Amino acid sequence: MPDKNLAGIWIRRFLMEHLIAERNLGRNTQTSYRDCLALLLPFIEKTARKPVDRLSIDDLSPDRVRNFLTHLETGRRCSISTRNQRLAAIHSLAYFVGAHCPEHVAWCAQIRQIPFKKTARGTLPYLEKPEMDALLGVPDRRTPQGMRDYALMLFLYNSGARANEAAQITIGDLDLVHPPMAVKILGKGGKVRLCPLWAATASVLTPLVAGRNPSEKVFLNRRGQPTTRFGVHALVRRCVAKAGGLDSLRAKRISPHTIRHTTAVHLLRAGVDINTIRAWLGHVHVDTTNIYAEVDMEMKAKALAHCEIRQTTAGVMNGKGRMMMDFLKGL
Repeated sequence: MPDKNLAGIWIRRFLMEHLIAERNLGRNTQTSYRDCLALLLPFIEKTARKPVDRLSIDDLSPDRVRNFLTHLETGRRCSISTRNQRLAAIHSLAYFVGAHCPEHVAWCAQIRQIPFKKTARGTLPYLEKPEMDALLGVPDRRTPQGMRDYALMLFLYNSGARANEAAQITIGDLDLVHPPMAVKILGKGGKVRLCPLWAATASVLTPLVAGRNPSEKVFLNRRGQPTTRFGVHALVRRCVAKAGGLDSLRAKRISPHTIRHTTAVHLLRAGVDINTIRAWLGHVHVDTTNIYAEVDMEMKAKALAHCEIRQTTAGVMNGKGRMMMDFLKGL
C-alpha cells in the first residue's frame, strides 16, 4: 500500500488525475503547473536535505513554500504576477491533497492561507494604426517566406489569436470560399470560436494553402515545418526590430499578445460592440473585454470632448444675485 505521506504520490495524482481527468485543463495550464512543481521540489530538496522521491507532504511546509516564493522574486527575479501564478498552482495542489486525504486537511489549510501579493495592474500595451501598419510592412512579400510571414502577421491582427492558437490552425479550420469567410480557433480550455476573416486576409491565405492537405498546419517556418508559438514570438520580434521610422515601436515591449490587444482596441474604435469583441477574442466574461475600453485614451478623449464645459463670459448666478463660486465658498 503506498505511503500517503509521500509528496511524489500526490503530485503524480494531481498532475495526471486531477488536472487532466477531473478538470480537463488546457495543455498550457498543465505545463505551467508542472513547471511550478519542477522548481519547487528541488528547492525543498535542498532545504529539507532529502532526495525528491523521499519528500513527504510535511516537508512542503508553509515556511518552506514562503521561502520558495521569496526565492522566485529575489533569486530568479520573477515578477509578482509570476510569483502569484506559482502560488496558485501550489494552492491547487494543497486543495487536491486535502480533499482526498483528511489527514492532511490541516496542512492544506495552512498552505492555502499563504496570501497572494497585490500588484498594480499595468496598462495594456497596444499599437496605434501607423505602428501596426509598419509591422505589416516589414515582410518582403516578393519572396515566398516573406509572403508567409506577412500572412501570419495579418492573421494575428485580423483574428486577435494567441500565439499558440495561430500556430495550431489547420487548413481545414479555414473557410475561404463561403462568405462570410471565417476561421475556427481552438482556444483556452478547449473552447472553439469562429472568427470572421477580412477579404484581405482571405486573399493572402488562399494561395498559401492551395493544393495542401486539410490536416496540415497553415503556417510553416523557413524549413517548411509547422511553426510553433515560439516561432510566432520570434517573427513578431523580427518585425519590430526591422520596422523603421517609428521610434515609438522601440519604446514598447511588443509580443503577439500586444497585437491581440491591438485588434481589440481597433475594433472598439471602429464601433464594434463589446460583446462581439468578446466573442471575437474568445473571452468567457465580458468584464475581461471591458478593460480595452478603459485603456484607450483616444476614446476617452472623445468622450471628454462631448461633455466639456464651454467657457462663457457671463457668470452663473444664484438666487440672491451672487456668483456661483462665491456662493459655494460661503457654504
